[in-house]
Amino acid sequence: MEKISAVEDFLTCPVCLETFKEPVSLGCHHSFCSVCLHNYWDQNSTRTCPVCRRKVSKDFLDVNFALKELTLSFTQKEQAPGGERPVVCSSHPEQTPLFCLDERRPLCPVCEFSLHSGHKVVSVDSAVSEVKEQLRSQQQSLSQRREQVSHAHTQCEQIQELAHAQVELCERHIRAEFERLHRFLQQEEESVLRALRQEQSRQAQAIEAQLQQIREELCTMEQNLQTVEDLLQRQSVDFLTQYRHTHKDTQTLLSQHSPQLGPGLLINQAKVLANVAFNAWNKMRALVSYSPVTLDPNTAGSALHLSEDLRGVRRGETEQQVPENPERFCKYADVLGSEGFSSGSHQWDVEVGDHPYWAIGLAKESVDRKGDICVDIENGFWCLGFIDGEYIDVVGKTLSLKRRPQRIRVRLDCDEGEVFFFDAGDMSLICSHKHRFTEKMFPYFNVGKSGDAKTKEIKIFSSEAH
Repeated sequence: MEKISAVEDFLTCPVCLETFKEPVSLGCHHSFCSVCLHNYWDQNSTRTCPVCRRKVSKDFLDVNFALKELTLSFTQKEQAPGGERPVVCSSHPEQTPLFCLDERRPLCPVCEFSLHSGHKVVSVDSAVSEVKEQLRSQQQSLSQRREQVSHAHTQCEQIQELAHAQVELCERHIRAEFERLHRFLQQEEESVLRALRQEQSRQAQAIEAQLQQIREELCTMEQNLQTVEDLLQRQSVDFLTQYRHTHKDTQTLLSQHSPQLGPGLLINQAKVLANVAFNAWNKMRALVSYSPVTLDPNTAGSALHLSEDLRGVRRGETEQQVPENPERFCKYADVLGSEGFSSGSHQWDVEVGDHPYWAIGLAKESVDRKGDICVDIENGFWCLGFIDGEYIDVVGKTLSLKRRPQRIRVRLDCDEGEVFFFDAGDMSLICSHKHRFTEKMFPYFNVGKSGDAKTKEIKIFSSEAH
């Protein structure tokens, strides 16, 4: 009962103290019956709120239909217990109410019908039937929308799961690559340090040989000096007898050259340190190679398997579970390069070997990746294909080649609007196309099943000249 009383207070006009009739709300959020409020203003010659006395600036006040609907609903529940017909108008409770579909509310057929001229007014039963039909249509649309949202939710979860796997794969590859470089640098460091130790050993032997020579000569000098000192201690005939021999030895010793230090007694620091980092880097170049095209796994069809370094692609026996993200080709075994080109000249080699089914070339960024597509210029593709033992260009022309190329060189000149396909073995031209490119062009690859061919994977290499 307390709740009902609170609702009644909320739906009571502060002026007439009765349930709202055509309620209007002021900027101060106080509400009144429209008639009560205007009578109050006329009697007091002022346009202020009867409750808080705040001045009202608006000339026209709109009916608060939300409050009116709430009032009607509460009144109907009070006046129609046990399933009785709800009363819309207190002045004509015996009249069967009508329903205005434009304003979405019931109305009194006596008091309000004339006010709804031009509106779609029907019986309550008809309104219920029509509105229910609309709700059923909305229910069906909501169900379809729910399925779409649910599908998008599943896709997002699949994308997130794949993204986690991509992070782990990238981390493993990065660590393996840098571990390989670390091992190489460590080996190079040890090699340079060995060279330093060898130089240290050479220097030690050289200085030791020099010292040995000096020590021997110093010993000889000490002995000769001692002989001279001893001779100086002698007298008369004994001194003269020994003098001649000692004098001769001394003269011979003094006639010899003084010991001279030879070259190379220090560490050859320049030899050890010359271009240490450059030499290591130069050797490291043999360990790494540059690829002008890196495949984008996010565009690869589910039947394709990319190499870990993203430079090779093969057709798998089974399809992988991959999300249908916007970038991905969904119906065909297609994949694009990760970088598009809109200016300059670019080229790369594709090793096709004896693979029996492939198409390589370029595709516009806007090509359809979800529906049925034909690989031709009209759909944004510039390709060379090998299908059923025949070479076919993008316009469907069968090409006659003198030999079967093992590598195809693709060259794109964005500024001149030209695409060339060469046999990379002898650089003979296979075919070319000229077109005015208006958007980014991406390297394009389509790979079929390899069958019994030795070449299972199509690989990308850097061409020798640019």
